Order: sequence, then structure tokens, then C-alpha cells
Amino acid sequence: MSLVHLDIGGLDPTVLRDQLFELWTQKDLKTLHLAVLQGFSKLNDPLEAILTILESCPGKQKGRSHTLGYCILMEFQTWMKEHPQVSLNSLPEQEAFSLQQRALHLLTDAQPNFVEALINIYQLNTVDPSVLRLQIIRLQALNCYKEAIDIASKLKLQNELSVEEMCIPLILQDKLSMAESYVKGHKHLVQALVTLLDSWCHPNFDVNQIIMQFPRLSLSRHHMGVIQPKMLTKHVIRLVEKYNIDQALCPNALYKRRLDSLRYLMYKAFVENGMSEENWSDLVQIVVREDLELQIQLVEMLVRYSCLRKAAQWSIRYNIPPERLPCGVWETQQTLPQHLRHVLLDSTQNEDWVPSSSHCERFYQVPLSRDKVIFVDTPEALQKHQTLLLKEGGVVGVDMEWQPTFGCILTQSQVALIQLAVSEHVFLIDLCQKSYCQHPETLNFIRRLFSQSNILKLGYGMSGDLKCLLATWPQLIDQPLKMEGVLDLLNVHQKIQRSKKKRTQKGPKEVLVSQDSSEKGLSLLVQQVLGQPLDKTEQMSNWEKRPLRVSQIRYAAADAYCLVDVYNVLSSRPADFGLPADLRTISTSQTEKVKEKKQKNKENSKEECHGAQRVSSPRSAAEKDLLCGELSCEDFPPVPPQQLRVVCDNMLQGLGRYLRCLGVDVVMLENTDDHKKAAELAHWEGRFILTCGQPYQSLRSQVGEGRCLLLDCSEKARDQAVRVLRYFNVKLTPNDVFSRCQACNSDEYVAVPRADMRNMLKQKGFLQDQNIDLTDEVLPQMEEEKASTSSVTPALPRYTHQCRWASLSGLDPDSLTFPGGAPIQLHTVPHGLLPKIPVFYVCTRCGKVFWEGSHFERVLSMFQDVFHITDQNAVVTAAQ
Repeated sequence: MSLVHLDIGGLDPTVLRDQLFELWTQKDLKTLHLAVLQGFSKLNDPLEAILTILESCPGKQKGRSHTLGYCILMEFQTWMKEHPQVSLNSLPEQEAFSLQQRALHLLTDAQPNFVEALINIYQLNTVDPSVLRLQIIRLQALNCYKEAIDIASKLKLQNELSVEEMCIPLILQDKLSMAESYVKGHKHLVQALVTLLDSWCHPNFDVNQIIMQFPRLSLSRHHMGVIQPKMLTKHVIRLVEKYNIDQALCPNALYKRRLDSLRYLMYKAFVENGMSEENWSDLVQIVVREDLELQIQLVEMLVRYSCLRKAAQWSIRYNIPPERLPCGVWETQQTLPQHLRHVLLDSTQNEDWVPSSSHCERFYQVPLSRDKVIFVDTPEALQKHQTLLLKEGGVVGVDMEWQPTFGCILTQSQVALIQLAVSEHVFLIDLCQKSYCQHPETLNFIRRLFSQSNILKLGYGMSGDLKCLLATWPQLIDQPLKMEGVLDLLNVHQKIQRSKKKRTQKGPKEVLVSQDSSEKGLSLLVQQVLGQPLDKTEQMSNWEKRPLRVSQIRYAAADAYCLVDVYNVLSSRPADFGLPADLRTISTSQTEKVKEKKQKNKENSKEECHGAQRVSSPRSAAEKDLLCGELSCEDFPPVPPQQLRVVCDNMLQGLGRYLRCLGVDVVMLENTDDHKKAAELAHWEGRFILTCGQPYQSLRSQVGEGRCLLLDCSEKARDQAVRVLRYFNVKLTPNDVFSRCQACNSDEYVAVPRADMRNMLKQKGFLQDQNIDLTDEVLPQMEEEKASTSSVTPALPRYTHQCRWASLSGLDPDSLTFPGGAPIQLHTVPHGLLPKIPVFYVCTRCGKVFWEGSHFERVLSMFQDVFHITDQNAVVTAAQ
């Protein structure tokens, strides 16, 4: 095709643009390429002409790389390499600056992929930074924050611009990764970003003050969720670890992490009763340290859990000023006898090596006497026992312990104890003895042990152990361990699980894996193979504290010796567990798992398509958003809420509270829990997973067909609850409301008459010097209640007919704790309620106190459209 020339001999840029556009629309790219190269050579001023073409180039589509403008720009860059005389340096300074300003304006209006080419062609990095800064400000004024930070990065303007002004809008829009890329390579800017994020973790931080600075930003609920302290703390810790930033720059994030850890310890000790007093005390000290605010938080939490005496003891230990103490703690301090004024931390040093008979019946026990468990804490002791440990053809169980940090320490933990188990001994290599740990012979022994192929080393999930070894001995980074003759029983366990699944699918055969076990990891493997799980009570211990308690030594020995016992059983009967004859042939590679995952993904894709067709026809538009895939409500028979068992991901805690309020059996993940815990609970407890957002794809691949439900994150929790009830065909009645404890999910209560509640409050000191308005009418009534309820169970509330009721006689009269160890949370009972409430209802699992109020009617009103009211419960509600 011919090209039209101007009279002065040059090609008109607009004519070239139109001709190129015609070829572009015809998709004649070969002719376009030739026309572009010819046209560039015929332009009088190519650098100015290209800007003219780009400024008015038709067919702009932001976000698309394959546009005419982009094509012209890329071709021009190639053409310039063959025509070096076409350069900005060949132009007068003022003319060059004028072209640079036009190019800068194009950065604002054009596609992002124009940026690098325009910067290179027009040498925009040489422009005065003040001029470039004005262009960035212009972009921000247009709400083009992403484009502004991208251009600023490519122009290397980080040191000319405020980190806060550049990064805050992106963080608010969940684009922290872009902000991180912007500061990367500039340590002082990374520190500024960490300091900014950490300031948002302060308890008194008000995000509204930040949002007011950017009124034109439109923030969704998702965006607001991203800037909550929990998420921000994770990002701060990640950045500090990734860029090796001084921890002093993130005091708020570390405080938040420690406070969450303290709450977790309180829950483990006083709700789950899953920790010994000694472990709890040790770990509390690790978390709290010398932080006065955390010490005060500890005392306040103990008061909330009705542990006034402990609160007083810990307040004395930390010498907390009286004016900072919660109500009642100072008074309790004064009443404590001298021998109780200190926290007892070492009460089990005289415990027996052989535990109780009930413990032996329940848990796996090391078949060794105490003298067969040997501490090795000197080079001489190690030399003495090396022959037995390095015996050719031997089998050695290897385990390691380190102090838990709960994320409060941002460095990898160092190994405190290495357990090595052989046929008749367990050796505890004590690495807390620093002189012994760093002795050359100690590391040499570890190298020899792991490198000898004729010694079989057994472990379970050894990757974590190896990371801690690297932190303990940095020499292993430059000269890594040579790993020979190592068998990770985690891979064997996974093989057993896969084999069990295949056998279950093929037909009803004997299943070796327990279906309803609450155990996991190594404890589950030990239960499956040896019949009893491990006792993990001492798992979270202070392993750096010396001397170790007997229970710690027993736990450490069991963790290593059970590996040898499990291996002996599996290697003697491999076919019974679906294993090959030689367990060592089970590869650590992921080939088999990858194949299974691909096959499962294919099946899921087919199921999703099939499920989408089924969901789309009979359901309403709102119900289409519930991307459950395989099942529909027609597949579920009508069920009462007590028979629906679900686990709510930590993003749906509001939904979980509503469902629990309506009687559904709900487990809610804690904020600090990994999403995969939902899959574990679903698998072992037969629960459906309720989740939203990105975790859905991962979770649905880990559970059975139709066991994971995706909900709309933008919906209100009440609407989500209605959707779930309808989906599972739950027949809800008013009698189901509050049939479960809102705090812990228990369905068992005890009724406490007013007179008994008053006596309990007095017994624990909650009614001291309290002026309670007990009128002449109420006092005789209380005495009458006390007499009448001594042998008769008080009248039950007008609802919760579906829950279980325990006897008040099971309550310990001195400690006011239930058989499970939970104390009644007396501190939550307002004193002014006593004259008004005749009967209180207490959860026997966690001790939370409830009473009748207006909340019942509010729940009825909120969910009236999903209640199934029969003649029987209609009479109940009518009488209210």
C-alpha cells in the first residue's frame, strides 16, 4: 500500500495513524509491521510524531496489552535501535523537555504497559524529580493510586515521595503487595512501612481517621476486614522476618501476638482443661515477660475466669500497682495466708515415673524403666553411648523438642532436646547446655548419625526438626547434613491413609484407621498401629527450663520410642496396612499425591458443572450464590438443628454464633487457626465446612463430596444463617433457641436458684460491701425458694427444651467448679439482677451464666420466617 507524504517531504503522523488503524482492524499484522517500519523512516520528527499518534490513537482499551498503541510503541523501540541518531539527546534542551512533559501526561492516560517504553524512549528518569513528583500527585488526585505507585517505582522516585501518601491508599484497597514492591530494595522505606502498619495495630487505632484522608476511596467490607489488627499483625511479622527488620519497630504487633497467645493459654487451661498447671505457668511467663500491660491483662483474664486467688498470686508475683488491679484482687491479696501468696510452679518434681492406671489404659506408654532413659549433657557422656547409637544395622527413633514461642519471637526456635530411641534405651541429648551444644564433637556425632546409610533413622514430619537444627547450628547452612538411611513415617502414614481410602471405596473391608478419632499426626498413627494414642499434654512445655519434670521426660521418651514400636509393627505386617514389603521404598516424592490431586480436580470439575446445572433450575437467584455444587436441599431429609454438625471457618464467626444460638452443633475456628483445621474437624467429626472466599477451593479438595459449602462474604450473618438452615432442610422450632451454650457449644446446663446464686456470690467475695436492693417482698421469696428447691429441680425456662439438664449436686461446693474443671463465671452476674431473676442457668462445660431476658424474643423475631411452629410449640410461644 502507498503512504501519503506532506508537501515538505515528511509523512503526516495522523495519516500514518489512520492507515495503521485500518490494517489493525483488518488483522493484517504482517502488512502492518512493514507499514510501521516504512512510516517511521518517513516522519520528519519521529519522537514528536509518535506522541501525536499515541495521544489520539483509536481503540484504547485499558488493561489490554494487545492494542494498536502498544504495537506501535513496541515497533518504534525496535526501530530506534536500528536508528541511533533518533535520540532525545539530539534535540535542543527546551524541545526535549517539551516532549518529556507530553510523555509524562501519556503515562497518566495510557495503558500501564506503555510505561517502561515511554520512560526508555523519552529518558524520563532524567527529568527534574520535582516535575515527576507533580505527575504522581496528579495521578493520585485522579484516584489512580495503583498507576501512581507503579510509575513512581519505575521512575525510581521512592526517596522523593512520602511512604504514607503512596502506600496507605493501596493498603486500604487490599494491595499491600504493591506497596511492598514499591519499598523493596530501600531498607529505610521498608522500615517506614512496617512502622506504619504497626501503628495500625495499636489498640486505640481508629481506621476512620485514615479513611477521612481519602474520602473518594470506596471501601468494601472485604477491604475493611484486611485492615483489622489480626491481619495487620500477620503482615507486620512477615515483613519483619522477610527483610530482617529490627523488632523494636513493631511493638504493637508483638503485643497483639502475645495478647492473643495469652488468650489462647487461658482458653486451653480454663475451658478445654488441656494443660497442666506447671505448663500453663511456664508458658504464661514466656508470653507475658516483663510487659506490665500484659501482666495486668493476665490478672484481668484470671478474674474473668473466676480465679480471684490466682489473680491475686500473679499480681503479687509481678508487683502490679494496686491502682491497676481489677476489683476484688487487692482485697483477696490481703486475705491470702503467707504460704499462698506465691504462685506454685514446681509442684510435680516428686511425681512417679509410672503414671496412674487410668493414664496407662488410655495412652501409649514407653515400655522402659526410668533408668533406661539417659540424659546426655557432656561430651564424655556422648562418647560413652556412641557405640550403641551408631551400631551398624540399628534402628533409631529421632525426635526433637524446642520451646514454643507462639509467634512472639521472630526467629526460628533452637532445639532444646534431641531424643534418640533404640531397642532398650532412650537417650536425651540436652542442647540447653551451651558449652556442650557448641562442642565440635556434638555436631560431628549428629553428622555421623544422619549420614550412615546402614543405620535406619525414623522420624515423623522431619522438615520442622531440620529447620530448628539449622537455627541451632548455623554451620549446617554452609555444610548441610548428608541425609542417608532416613525414613519419615509421615510419608508412611499418608500412604496408609490413601490405601485405607481406596479400600473403603472399593468395598466394605476391614478399616484399620479409626473413623471418629480426635487424634492427629503422630498420635493418630500410634493409635492406628499400636491401639493407644500419645498423651500430648506436655507437648507445649518450656523445654529450655531445667530440670525437666518427670512428665516431660516421660513425654519426650514416648515421642521417640513410639517411632521404633510403630516401625516394628508396620514392617512385620505391611500388607495389613496397605504398605509395600520394604517401607524404605516409600518415596518422599509427591508424585503419587500429585496424580491423585489432578484426578480429584478433574472429578471436582465435572461435579461442579453437573452441580451448577442442578442448582440453577429450581432454586431462587439468592440460593444460586451458595456454591455447594453436588447437593441440594432436596437431598437432605428434614432434620432438627441438633443433628446438623458444622465447622465455621474463622471468617464466618458471626454465622457460627447465630447457628449455635439456634441449636446447631457448631465448632468455630479461632482467629489464629489455619484453615486446614476445618478440614481435619470435618474429616474426624463428620462435620460440614462453612467457608467463604479463597479457602473454599483448598478445603473442598480435602473433604468428601458436598462437605464444603461456600457462602457469600458480603451477606449479613443473619442471612447466611437462614441460607444454611434452608439448604440443609433444618426444621427449626422456638424450643431449639439457646439449646446450646453460646460460648463453648455445650448442650448441658444446670439450673441455679436465686438463693443459691446469692450464696455463691457471697462465698467468692462478689457481694462484699455491695448494696443490693432486696426488698421486703424479695427476701422472703428468696428464703422460700431456698427451702423449696433444696429437693426439687427448679422450673426450667420456657425454651431450650432440646438441651440436657444436669444436677446442681455435681458442683464442687468449695471451688464451685463442675466435674470437668470449669468454674462458674460468677464475675459476669450483675448484682442488680438478683432481685429480678429467680433462676440462673449455667453451662457445665465452660461455666458461663445465662438468665431469661428479652434476647429470646429478638431471636424469634429475627428468624420467624424459618421457624416451623407446630401445635405444641405454638401453645408454648402463645403463653409467653
